[in-house]
Amino acid sequence: MDIESSTYIKKILQARVYDVAEKTPLDKATNLSQRFNNEIWIKREDLQPVFSFKLRGAYNKIVNLPEEDLNRGVIAASAGNHAQGVALSAEKLGIPATIVMPKTTPEIKVTAVRRYGAEVVLHGTAYDDASHHAQLLLEQQGLSYIHPYDDVDVIAGQGTIGMEILQQHNGPLEAIFVPVGGGGLIAGIAAYVKYLRPEIKVIGVEPVDSACLHAALQAGERVTLDQVGIFADGVAVRQVGKLPFDIARQYVDEVVLVNTEEICAAIKDIFDETRIITEPAGALGLAGLKQYVTRTQCSGQHLVTIASGANMNFDRLGYVSERSEIGEQREALMAVTIPERPGSFHEFCHAIGHHFITEFNYRYADDKEAHLFVGLRLNEGFAKKDRLMIKLRDKGYAVIDLTDNDMAKTHIRHTVGGRTQHVRHERLYRFEFPERPGALLHFLSRMGQRWNISLFHYRNHGSAYGRVLIGIQVLDEQLKAFQDFLDDLGYAYWNEADNPAYRLFLN
Repeated sequence: MDIESSTYIKKILQARVYDVAEKTPLDKATNLSQRFNNEIWIKREDLQPVFSFKLRGAYNKIVNLPEEDLNRGVIAASAGNHAQGVALSAEKLGIPATIVMPKTTPEIKVTAVRRYGAEVVLHGTAYDDASHHAQLLLEQQGLSYIHPYDDVDVIAGQGTIGMEILQQHNGPLEAIFVPVGGGGLIAGIAAYVKYLRPEIKVIGVEPVDSACLHAALQAGERVTLDQVGIFADGVAVRQVGKLPFDIARQYVDEVVLVNTEEICAAIKDIFDETRIITEPAGALGLAGLKQYVTRTQCSGQHLVTIASGANMNFDRLGYVSERSEIGEQREALMAVTIPERPGSFHEFCHAIGHHFITEFNYRYADDKEAHLFVGLRLNEGFAKKDRLMIKLRDKGYAVIDLTDNDMAKTHIRHTVGGRTQHVRHERLYRFEFPERPGALLHFLSRMGQRWNISLFHYRNHGSAYGRVLIGIQVLDEQLKAFQDFLDDLGYAYWNEADNPAYRLFLN
């Protein structure tokens, strides 16, 4: 253990987080333990006063500032849990706090920050906009910037979670699964745990579309992701922090990547165990733990995960519920082509047998074939889905598995039957729009009157971004101009022209 790491241990032991934070329980997940044949424990950081672990690092940083810096006040940029941690810490210490938040921040989070007496400045549409503006304000006003993860005292504050885990579970412990955004949490836990118990694995968990630590470890240096996923907004970071990366490359054993459905399933699992609804980032660790157990087929081990936060917007619950069944391999989605003739529905249902149908979408297309969008409840995981697909194909049905088709799950299942024979030169794209007033108007204004919109489907999932499926009529000779328009637009987009769900149900 080098001198720098020893310094982290000293700072963790001296951290003053308990002036404001709770020593949260380490609860055994009885149902999950039985289900996965391992002893599974959940560290309940959702029980903190701000419903997130972020309070620990924020307070430890602020309380260690020189008195003259404290008197001038602090500033932070955040759209969520770090903002609340800084605001509550400042209230506890009786100092002024300014929090710069994107204009897209849900009102529930803005209200929570203001409740602690902080001044909220709404600026820009994303975290990077807010962070840049916060830097300008701190220079103008002489404030102290409280970084959410790339700071020694912040890392030490988060490291107290590792200290508590070893105090609460002093017996055999094989692995701790830690959600990763900027890396402050896993850096603090890894520094402490590896110092005292180097045999314990420290495993990071990231969404597959926001895997900044995983990418950095593979490259051997910090990298900046071109874009990050929006679902687990609490860990949507494009580049891991410098200090966290220095620690992680030494002490983190591996990083597990999970998809949206696995995160939703883990949210449901934690609810079933505790009756608490975590935010997506809060269930990330459990999603990784489950994937690890399935992959390694380990049994009889003691495994810890961290419920890192529970600041969930209520209007996201429908989306979580919809995706959790697929994440638990309890629902399959497929497209099935059947003959367009009397009795074909009955024959198809007979071929399915006694499978429980969760969704059945159809609209007449032509007099030869019918395309069905089918959802089926599974009780034996995806192995049963695979057997059923083989059975249907043996009976002559054309079957396409849509279970992992994001466009089908987000849009097509809600737009089946939208066929028309009068659309020519349609190009299909999926966009992520920032949820702010005028976002759609901005898009349409940039597009002008050059191209016609032939299809439009929008869904809001209670996050800072909405998901939009758009069909646009673009002539071949206009393709270059249209591509220039997309590149200049600044929104994340995907070309879905070759998506089989589009060809079967909309094209």
